[in-house]
Amino acid sequence: MSVSFISLGSGSNGNSTLVRVADTLLLIDAGFSARIICQRLQDAGVAPEQLSAILVSHEHSDHVKGVAVLARKHHIPVWLTRGTFGRMKDNNIPNVEFIHPHGSFCIGDAKITPFPIPHDAAEPCQYIVSDGKKRFAIATDMGCVTPYVHQQLGGVDALLLEANYDHNMLQNGSYPYSLRTRIDGRYGHLSNDQSAELAAKLEHPGLQRLFLGHLSENNNTPESAFDRVANRLKKGGDDVTVLKRAALGEWFSIA
Repeated sequence: MSVSFISLGSGSNGNSTLVRVADTLLLIDAGFSARIICQRLQDAGVAPEQLSAILVSHEHSDHVKGVAVLARKHHIPVWLTRGTFGRMKDNNIPNVEFIHPHGSFCIGDAKITPFPIPHDAAEPCQYIVSDGKKRFAIATDMGCVTPYVHQQLGGVDALLLEANYDHNMLQNGSYPYSLRTRIDGRYGHLSNDQSAELAAKLEHPGLQRLFLGHLSENNNTPESAFDRVANRLKKGGDDVTVLKRAALGEWFSIA
């Protein structure tokens, strides 16, 4: 078996990642409209009916905008915590599977390990997807890095890591103080500097690719995120990719 994945878009206005493990296709979050998600799935060579499940990280609209419509229209089961389900504005989902953020489970050929994240949501978590050997992790929507998050991400083979904002851009921008405080707080988002620090700690010879995602449209630039992180890594930016905010990326397979 093998693990491969493609970003359908990653930014403050929408997030969705498609992961394939052998014949199992998982959509992690669906933060764009169902129409956009279906179009990008088609561009990636996948029909929505092929999806084995949708995994939801938390209830914020940039992660769940298209979840319920996709689930109803294409009969896709949705896996999420009870807290997330209870806070979704549209939770009319015919097939729901509740998860515990500390308990691994399997869907088809994929082993999924959720882990709780410090974010201002009801019961948020992110996911590590594995074929039993190789592991791909998503680590976004975190105001800080807890020891448990750091432990879970250790030794992963590929990582999608949040680099949401440039600190100076945020503090000198147009956002009101309350919003700046929320973003910069322990339950907000990771800055470029925080991402760089974590990436440096997680860097190991088996880390094949680091993807930077969830970039703010107003408080960051791809260049700033890339430079901050690449400058902290021993390998520089050779294996670092900044994901597009609102466009399909490219398939990446873990060797």
